[in-house]
Amino acid sequence: MTLDSKAAVVTGSTSGIGRAVAEALAAAGASVIINGIESREDGDRIAAEIADAHATDVRFEPADMSRPDEVEALVNACVDAHGRIDVLVNNAGIQHTALTEEFPREKWDAILAINLSSAFHAAHAALPHMKHQGWGRIINTASAHGLVASVQKAAYVSAKHGLVGLTKVIALENADQGVTCNAICPGWVETPLIQQQIQKIADDQGLSIEDAKVELVRHKQPSRQFVQPEQIGALAVFLCTDAASQITGTALPVDGGWTAQ
Repeated sequence: MTLDSKAAVVTGSTSGIGRAVAEALAAAGASVIINGIESREDGDRIAAEIADAHATDVRFEPADMSRPDEVEALVNACVDAHGRIDVLVNNAGIQHTALTEEFPREKWDAILAINLSSAFHAAHAALPHMKHQGWGRIINTASAHGLVASVQKAAYVSAKHGLVGLTKVIALENADQGVTCNAICPGWVETPLIQQQIQKIADDQGLSIEDAKVELVRHKQPSRQFVQPEQIGALAVFLCTDAASQITGTALPVDGGWTAQ
């Protein structure tokens, strides 16, 4: 399916999973607004790289996902630029680990704000436009931790479980409006953020980089392989196709078998 004439917003999309999703949407022909914490200069450079690679319109908006008014402004920037918003990918997220009784309150508040509340605020702003158009796709990047738990991740697990619940509510409310809402639940994804963990395992245990990757993921993912960001991007594009028009309210694991255990 081509996404020509479609306009998309992808939050947290200057690197990792979000960038892969933005790249996939752009490759399918969509105009894309990306978002991140980079400076305007760096964000514009990343947008230009994606635009040049896929010959489509890509713009950067540096909205702070912890601020509801800036989240709404991000959605409105898409409508102002393209006259519509067709695809919203809520991908922005942060992480912190600690035992529950030691978890800093400010970290709890920040993780809930960025990982969960920002998705609500973005959908709140986008849904009226999508319903008016009679077509829309909301895709929430949840996590395997939206389906199962791990220790020392009280805020992250709570936020991702909440995101799966929000996905179901939005899907039910809009099931007859041509608007779908689904959550993608990745397991371990190979992004630049985890390269240091891989290198540390390799150094500490005298392993090759490839063996260190297996050591990192084997405890959770039976496949013993990382999910690739491009696989998440491909699934996001599929969820925008007519073939996926009756897929709504789902939490789709992409986790090498993690949540099948």
